[in-house]
Amino acid sequence: MKKILLVLSAICLVSFTSCKENAAKKIDAAKLSAAAERDAAATKFPVMQFDKTDHDFGEIEKGKSVETTFSYTNVGDAPLVITDIKSSCGCTVPQNWSRDPLAPGETGEFTVQYNGSGMNKITKTITVTANTEKGKEVVKISAFVKPTETNS
Repeated sequence: MKKILLVLSAICLVSFTSCKENAAKKIDAAKLSAAAERDAAATKFPVMQFDKTDHDFGEIEKGKSVETTFSYTNVGDAPLVITDIKSSCGCTVPQNWSRDPLAPGETGEFTVQYNGSGMNKITKTITVTANTEKGKEVVKISAFVKPTETNS
C-alpha cells in the first residue's frame, strides 16, 4: 500500500512540475488587442427614448377602435434592433414597426390599436423587445370605456 501511494505521489509531482513553459509567453498581442476592442464594443448599447411612454385615449365608447403612434429615437451608441412588440392582451395590437437596425440618432415609430373592449378604466402595457441594455422597454395606453346604453 505504501508503495502505491509513493508511486502515485511521484507521478503527481512529475506531472505538476513538468510544464516548464511560462503561460504568459503564449499570449498573442494581436489577439489580446482584438479581444479588448470586442469587449469595449460589447459595453455600447442602443437606448430607446420615447416621445411619450403613456397615452390616454380619454373617454371612448365600448367597441370603438382607437389608435395611437409611439415615436422613439435611438440615443445610444449602437444600432437599435426591435425584435418583437407584444401587448398585455389580444384587444391591443401593436403594428407597423421596422425590423431594420436603427442607427444612433435616428427615429422610428409603431402604432398601437385598441379595440374598445372592457369597461370603465382600462390600462394596457406594450412591451418592446430590443437589443437595449435592459432588453425590454414598456409603454402604456389607457382609456375610460363607457358602457353602451341599452333601451328597456
